[in-house]
Amino acid sequence: MIHTETPIQRYIAPGRRVHLVGVGGVSMAPLAEVLHGAGLRVTGSDWQRNDKTEHLASLGVKVFIGPQRGENIAGADCVIRTAAAHDSNPEIAAARAAGIPVFERAEAWGAIMQRYENAVCIAGTHGKTTTTSMTTHIFMAAQADPTVMIGGTLPMLHSGYRVGKGDTIILESCEYCNSFLHFFPTVAVVLNVEADHLDFFKDLADVEHSFRAFARLVPQGGFVVANADDPGAMEALAGLDLFTFGLDTPSADCRAENLTWDRGLPSFDIVVRGTVYASPRLQVGGLHNVRNALAAASAAWLLGLPGSAVEEGLGAFTGAGRRFERKGTFRGAEVYDDYAHHPGELHALLAMARTLGYQRIVVAFQPHTYTRTKALFDDFVRELRTADRVVLAEIYAAREQNTIGISSADLAREIPGAVFCPTLEAVTGVLRDLARPGDLILTVGAGDIYTVGEALVKEAR
Repeated sequence: MIHTETPIQRYIAPGRRVHLVGVGGVSMAPLAEVLHGAGLRVTGSDWQRNDKTEHLASLGVKVFIGPQRGENIAGADCVIRTAAAHDSNPEIAAARAAGIPVFERAEAWGAIMQRYENAVCIAGTHGKTTTTSMTTHIFMAAQADPTVMIGGTLPMLHSGYRVGKGDTIILESCEYCNSFLHFFPTVAVVLNVEADHLDFFKDLADVEHSFRAFARLVPQGGFVVANADDPGAMEALAGLDLFTFGLDTPSADCRAENLTWDRGLPSFDIVVRGTVYASPRLQVGGLHNVRNALAAASAAWLLGLPGSAVEEGLGAFTGAGRRFERKGTFRGAEVYDDYAHHPGELHALLAMARTLGYQRIVVAFQPHTYTRTKALFDDFVRELRTADRVVLAEIYAAREQNTIGISSADLAREIPGAVFCPTLEAVTGVLRDLARPGDLILTVGAGDIYTVGEALVKEAR
């Protein structure tokens, strides 16, 4: 385990000056706003402006845009960095030289969550954002007034976070760089465990070891919730005291029974230890979302929320931002965007899409990071071959340099009929030519591929 008691606590106090490196990120921006709202003097830096940095600036947070410089941290009591900011970053280096303590983003969230009686931390290789969003809907329906941090935008919140006055905090919890080992969960939810982030983890066994350490952070009286249908989760958590959920495992504590489908949307009974707890109808499709709903409902049941809140909350959930998010239409084709960037996520997305009755599924996929693309190459090929047409954008580098000489063109050569496009403008052009009524056009990936669908829809107006 990484933590016992983190010294960052002394710096999370009104009047303290804190500087955030990478403040425009999906987890850093809400952290900056939460700290600002708690009375700290907050500054931050990022390479480029985005809607989050603009919002922070409107609140009075000083944001430095452009190449990071050591002088930006002047006067800071501490520095908090995103996982992508390494020791060579000029601001991190300057802080080290000046003796200013540098903390990880996750340490700050860990310090914040210790103030709550219930800390629901939702982890897994995929499904985190959706399940955290579902859980938020349930707790909001129960009028629990939770504090929330999600790695995406939830339409109900018009953002990826909220600051509540209740006794519960709900956090999406990421394993990359062992970030979630800085957390203090009282309810740890593990959705699935697969090989990913292999630029940090050595192999699947290393990933499983990290998830096991995360589960072991739960104190006496807390709960570890696990997907009984997922072999990786069961292997990682073997021997621990678990509350399980599942579709395929009869012994699971929380199960979906009487599952029916109407126009691709599921209705079912949530049965906990033999008793019907709730009977929701989801507004999102796919068996993966039934499992996500079971995970969210498990946390709610364990914390004593009524089944009526589960039904209301899940019934009102229509998806999180960039999770099968409808963008509009183009030449009679429906255009949706999804954040899927792991083969498991692609499998769930395309399996769900095939139930919706479209004539063709056209996928514009942008792989995310060179190391992931190389490590999971055959899995990506297998999943993408199930689409009717595939357009491949070049790999989104994110935090990496292409030192291994891989390209999306390599994927295209293994997928019959696939088209490789070196630029997003070229992707837009190919989709423009392909689109026809009855198509489902999916822009897929964790980078900026979503701009392609937005460009098509804008062109159609």
